[in-house]
Amino acid sequence: MSKQTTTPNDWEAKKAKNTSNLRYWTLAWVVTSAVAAFGPRFIWDYHTALTILGVVINLVIGFRMIIANKTYLNSLDEMHRKIFLDAGALSLGVGLVCGLSYELLEDIKLISFEPEISHLVILMCLVFMVGLIRGHRTYR
Repeated sequence: MSKQTTTPNDWEAKKAKNTSNLRYWTLAWVVTSAVAAFGPRFIWDYHTALTILGVVINLVIGFRMIIANKTYLNSLDEMHRKIFLDAGALSLGVGLVCGLSYELLEDIKLISFEPEISHLVILMCLVFMVGLIRGHRTYR
């Protein structure tokens, strides 16, 4: 009976493959998001069937990106997984608290414009990046 061994090079190769796979699905999701958002106005003149198809494709690609993210997360070692999860928890918390407060500002007439989800997404991405950088500096 032969034993299967995993070398550090195998782990690094698998991690690199999962990172590349996550990059591919994230890029595909961003592109399909742009097509779903701008296609109706600039490409197919609000044709209902094409608009629905664009949104459905975006959802399918988005869920595939979530699966790729889970696979990537499972390929990390304990330290990198902790850094990722801490940054994700920080981003989720800031997004929830700031997002609800941002929406409330319009409801109570402290801002005159309607809050945009893109502002919240940008904030969450920045907080996530700061969390990752902070985590990597902490565990050097």
